[in-house]
Amino acid sequence: MASSSALVTGGAGFIGSHLVDRLLDLGWEVSVVDNLSSGRREWLQPHVGERGFRFLEGDINDSRVVSHGLEGVEHVFHMAADPLIRGGFDDEQTRYSPLRNNILGTHALLEEMVRSGTARITFSSSSVVYGEAHVVPTPESYGPSAPISIYGASKLAGEGLVTAYSHGMGLTYWIFRFANVVGTRAQQGVICDFIAKLRKDPKVLEILGDGRQEKCYIHVRDCVDAMLFCVERSENQIVNLGTETPLSVKRVAEIVIEGMGLHGTKLTYTGGERGWRGDLPRTYLDTRKLRGLGFRAKRDSEEAVRSAVVELLGGRG
Repeated sequence: MASSSALVTGGAGFIGSHLVDRLLDLGWEVSVVDNLSSGRREWLQPHVGERGFRFLEGDINDSRVVSHGLEGVEHVFHMAADPLIRGGFDDEQTRYSPLRNNILGTHALLEEMVRSGTARITFSSSSVVYGEAHVVPTPESYGPSAPISIYGASKLAGEGLVTAYSHGMGLTYWIFRFANVVGTRAQQGVICDFIAKLRKDPKVLEILGDGRQEKCYIHVRDCVDAMLFCVERSENQIVNLGTETPLSVKRVAEIVIEGMGLHGTKLTYTGGERGWRGDLPRTYLDTRKLRGLGFRAKRDSEEAVRSAVVELLGGRG
């Protein structure tokens, strides 16, 4: 992939930091804007002092920080977001946070891009924008999208802002709807939850819901590779990034238990088809568009989960 210059918002986060690693490996000049609310400075520490890398601590709603980050930049990878999916209905503050960070933050970033003349944006969206889809596997053309979580609603709104600015202001865009992304540096999600519970009590593992919920998983390195692969070969596209094989939550639990070397752990269930309000019992992405561009993930869902368990237990990456 030809090298260029990029601003990565949320570049100190889970997926964003892996993207920064990859871009720098490819010879890109990379600026990062991150308020460190969920990202970690140490994940970028190996790049401090490298030629072509700079880190700006700040919020994407701060026009001064973003304007500085956009200086000399050709491409924006917008990874910054409030990552809270579970518990998004708990109180007024948690309901407002995705609005501020995922919607208003995206709008503020797009306005700064227009002012600076930066015309290329990659937006990290999510499979949860589809809501409870009646077509499974779910293609990018499925509609109407009806998210059932505030996080999903905020991501769908962000997509709309990106496509509107593309049409009205001449921006070029790529929107990627991620499956469940797993791997080293993850700080939340079912694998992290299971590891934490088993470290506390290896004899019993409580699973939210009935354990039959099915999700697609993609390893973070496959996710980053897929993004850059698509950016090189297409434009003004919405693309599902995932794998062809969904995995049940119960199976994820079994893989985590096996990876921790435990035996005789009893599985218990809270019951019902959802783990929490806003949880989707089944998310299974149609990846024919991605495969049609020529990309296939190196790992299927089970292999991605197995790799992630090893990495999270060993602290590699």
